[in-house]
Amino acid sequence: MEIQDVLPRDAIPSVDDPSFAASYFGEPEDEVVVVESDNGAARAYPIRILSYHEIVNDTVDGRPIAVTWCPICWSAVVYDRRIDGQTLTFGVSGKLADDALVLYDQETDSEWKQPTGMAITGELAGRQLEALSAPIISWEQFRTRYPNGVVLQAARGPGDGTESALRDTYDMNPYDRYAASDEFGLYGMRGTGAKRSWDRSDLDPKTLVLGVERGGDAVGYPRPRVAAAGGAVTDTVGGDSIVVVAIDDGMHAFEDTGLRFEIRDGELFADGAPWDVTTGKSDDGRRLTRIPSRRLFAFAWQDAYGPDSFYASVGER
Repeated sequence: MEIQDVLPRDAIPSVDDPSFAASYFGEPEDEVVVVESDNGAARAYPIRILSYHEIVNDTVDGRPIAVTWCPICWSAVVYDRRIDGQTLTFGVSGKLADDALVLYDQETDSEWKQPTGMAITGELAGRQLEALSAPIISWEQFRTRYPNGVVLQAARGPGDGTESALRDTYDMNPYDRYAASDEFGLYGMRGTGAKRSWDRSDLDPKTLVLGVERGGDAVGYPRPRVAAAGGAVTDTVGGDSIVVVAIDDGMHAFEDTGLRFEIRDGELFADGAPWDVTTGKSDDGRRLTRIPSRRLFAFAWQDAYGPDSFYASVGER
C-alpha cells in the first residue's frame, strides 16, 4: 500500500453539523447517496456536495453514520461510526492510500482507507468499520420515490444562497472531466504525481463496480458484466446468496429470496410483479432486503482486493 501526503489535514472540511431541507440547488440528474431510516423516511446526500467535503458525520435513527466519498476512486460508502461502543468523528486526513481517500478519527487519531473502511494506522489499526446499505440514484429519482425525503444542504457558499451561485460553488465540471478521462488516480485528477498504468484488457480502470463484502469474502461486480448477463445475476459471497442488479444507471444488491429476477423494458420483474430497485418493494407489498455494498471504479476495487476479486459469469470461471 502506497500512502501519500497530498494536502494538510482538514484542508477539505468534513460536514459535522449537517442540515437538511426539501429543496436542492443542483440538477435533476445529479447523483445522491440515499440513507433510509427505519420508518421509511430518507435522506439524500448529493455527490455534488460530497465532492467538496468528502465526509458527512450524521446520525440516523440514533445510529451515528459517516457518509463518505472519494472523488478519485468514485467511491461512495456509508459506515457506522461506532467501534466497540465508541462513536468516532471522521475528518479528511489529506493523505491518499493507493490513490484512495484516507479518513482519520478525532477520538483515537487512527487513519482509515475509505473504500474498505479498514484502519491502516493508529490505535485501531486492523479494525474495520461496518458498511451500511446506501443506494446511489439521481436526485430526480429520489424526489419521485421519496416525496417526503430531505436532502443535505450546502455547507459553504455565498450569503445570497441562490441556486446558480451554489452550483458555481459546488461545481461538478472538474470531477465530471476526470470521470470521463482515460487517466486515473491522483495523476488523472490533478495532473501531478506518477502516471498509473493498467495491465488488463477485460475491464477499463474506470469501469463502475459494485463491491460486496460478506463473511470475509469480497466480490466486485462490474456493471458491463452484470448487464451482459441480462441485468440481474445471482451469486454467492461469503456463503450468502445474493442478487446483483444493473438497471438504468444504477447498481443494487439484495439478499437472494429464491425468486428468478429479470429485466423487462427497463424494470426489474420476478414472480409476476415489478420491483422498485431503489426501495426494494414490489407492487404487491413484498420487499427485498438490501445488503451493504459500495460503488467505485474498478482500479480502486482491484487496489483493495486484488485482480481476481471481480465477478465472472459461469462460462468465464
